[in-house]
Amino acid sequence: MSISRRLIPGGLYGRAALILILPIVAIQLIVSTAFIQRHFEGVTEQMARGVAIDLAFVLAEFEAGATPAQALQRAQAVAGPLQIVLAFPAGPEAPEGDIRAFYDVSGRAIIRTLRGALEGLEGADVSGSDRIVHLRFATRYGDLQADLSRKRLSASNPHQLLVIMLLASVLMTVIAYYFLRRQLRPIRQLANAAEAFGRGERLSFRPRGAQEIRAAGRAFLDMRNRIERQIEQRTLMLSGVSHDLRTPLTRMRLGLAFLPEDDEVKALQGDVAQMERLVDEFLAFARGDATEGGVEEADALTLAGELVEAARRGGGDVALRPVEGRAQPVRIRPEAVRRALENLIGNGLRHGNRVELSLRFTPHALIFAVEDDGPGIAEDRRDEALRPFTRLEAERDPNRGGGVGLGLSIAADIARGHGGALSLGRSDRLGGLKAEFSVAL
Repeated sequence: MSISRRLIPGGLYGRAALILILPIVAIQLIVSTAFIQRHFEGVTEQMARGVAIDLAFVLAEFEAGATPAQALQRAQAVAGPLQIVLAFPAGPEAPEGDIRAFYDVSGRAIIRTLRGALEGLEGADVSGSDRIVHLRFATRYGDLQADLSRKRLSASNPHQLLVIMLLASVLMTVIAYYFLRRQLRPIRQLANAAEAFGRGERLSFRPRGAQEIRAAGRAFLDMRNRIERQIEQRTLMLSGVSHDLRTPLTRMRLGLAFLPEDDEVKALQGDVAQMERLVDEFLAFARGDATEGGVEEADALTLAGELVEAARRGGGDVALRPVEGRAQPVRIRPEAVRRALENLIGNGLRHGNRVELSLRFTPHALIFAVEDDGPGIAEDRRDEALRPFTRLEAERDPNRGGGVGLGLSIAADIARGHGGALSLGRSDRLGGLKAEFSVAL
């Protein structure tokens, strides 16, 4: 990932704020730069040129004196009304060269202007914290020091204008963010409603905001209504199909029960039992989680413990490992998650001798890990194993029995319905298959 992509916020609020703040900051920088360079610095140059005229007049009077004392007296007579303090000979404050702070833009303009107008200027110090400018001039009698207030040389900092610009920028940002938030709030509500619907919840949502957002909201509501109607129709259809399929199988099983028990009858009874199991798996796959009840808060640890106890009562060697992370209630369809984990545990017992179930809580998901000591699934066939009606029994000990290839597909569909996923890997602890079933928190 490039540096620019890492710096850009991922959320819509962050990106919108960035789009809003960057132009304001850029405008402020451009306006401030133009003001300092074109106006503030220009005014400073004009004031410095006026002071240079006064200093030239003082220097001329000093040069006209017949003696150094007379020269100083003549210069001080005109420097006093001009608020210029003279010292002869020059004192230690008189600079040997130009001195200014690196950030002092107006100081640079003062020095440049004075040097262009006064030939005898040897040094100018504009860095004093007392706002006094110290100058050193070369005369025929020696170096002359001249001190004057910087207020005469440069315009004062435009504090009021800068404060007004800052307050106006803050006010504009707050107003723009308020209206931007009103436009982004419907998008977040739409995203929350869509995410909740993906988990099987139904949040109240009414299209608001701009026309495009309203159109997207109405499209979502239409889609949600169509999906709910399809789920309802499928539920009714599955109820009828389940009854119609189980009735003849029940009659066949009862009829076989009255026949003399021999090898042929036992074989037919096995075929009927297999047909019932196949019908159950087909219906479970077609049903998905449509009839598994609503979403509710559940204790995942209790659910896992019940599954392990049920498997042990059936003769399976199943263990529950300690919980990783901070346990908390989760909003799930308990029956759907139970069915998915039963399929994963059943697959582990079918293809191995020992199964371990573990739970890991992360900030955004709860992960159930089912590990077994069976032969596992080759890495290049794990994606294939998640497809419906895919059986890999040739690689996973066909003598142990198997289904119709729907157990992993059902678990994967249930995981997706809870905002998670089902991933397959290899168990480092037991050496067999490791199935991680995650649900979003």
